[in-house]
Amino acid sequence: MPASGLSAAALAARLSALGLTTRVEEHPWHTSVEAELPESLSVETWREVLDAVARADRFGLLATSMNGRTLWAVVRRTVPTTGDVGGPGHQR
Repeated sequence: MPASGLSAAALAARLSALGLTTRVEEHPWHTSVEAELPESLSVETWREVLDAVARADRFGLLATSMNGRTLWAVVRRTVPTTGDVGGPGHQR
């Protein structure tokens, strides 16, 4: 398993320990972790969730009225070697 997979697995394990159900998926350039969030979380649990995902390369929250709230995090497989890390169209 690539290093990104190990980091993502550790992230998923940490979120699972907080009582969240997680999904981990390998992609060509990154590994993603998703977790469904319950309607309410204690302030302390929110802090622990944010501390866990802060170690990922990117993270966010998708909230819809139909599907609830899904927390997502991405761990990149490789580090960009050029200064153009934003890709085409990225404003500097």
